[in-house]
Amino acid sequence: LKTELFQREGRNDPVSKTVEASAQLTQMLGWMNPALRVHLGLIVALIAAGVINWLLFRTTTGFEFRAVGANPSAARYAGMSITKVYVLVMMIAGGLAGLAGSGQILGVLDRATPGFSSNIGFDGIAVALLGRSNPWGVVAAAVLFGGLRAGGQQMQVSADVGIDLIAVIQALIIIFVAAPALITALYRLKTPAVSTQISKGWAS
Repeated sequence: LKTELFQREGRNDPVSKTVEASAQLTQMLGWMNPALRVHLGLIVALIAAGVINWLLFRTTTGFEFRAVGANPSAARYAGMSITKVYVLVMMIAGGLAGLAGSGQILGVLDRATPGFSSNIGFDGIAVALLGRSNPWGVVAAAVLFGGLRAGGQQMQVSADVGIDLIAVIQALIIIFVAAPALITALYRLKTPAVSTQISKGWAS
């Protein structure tokens, strides 16, 4: 951000140039309340979720992704390239992260600064866990966490309630979601074999 190409004129701190109004994402609910910052990035995110859902559950590549994620050893034995899958997944994940960052800048901040993401990446891990790694489940979980974060800020201003309460609620949600897997791991309860799931996938 401190290079001449990105840094705003007349500034020594790492702040980018302001995004032109014509390049910013349109606010969809501004006519209702200017404080509502829902912009076209939401539509872009829904389209991206649909594309990823199609990729995961309607293509051979998506099946390889799920097979490697479920059991890399079995996937390798079936002839899948683990390295190729890892590289493709990281490329797609990086592209989606960049898409999210651009939406934050073009739709909310109109400039880039260090730490502009506000730990959104760490929230994304919790959202993926809550959504059970299903694209539409991730969308629902993201709306829930986004509502909690936005509502927490408003709650702190209007009701003088600490925003730390939101972090506690989010942590409790994650604990309850992860509890079944934790109990299974602790008590070694029987779960369906991954090999059975993979064989069903080949049959379909």
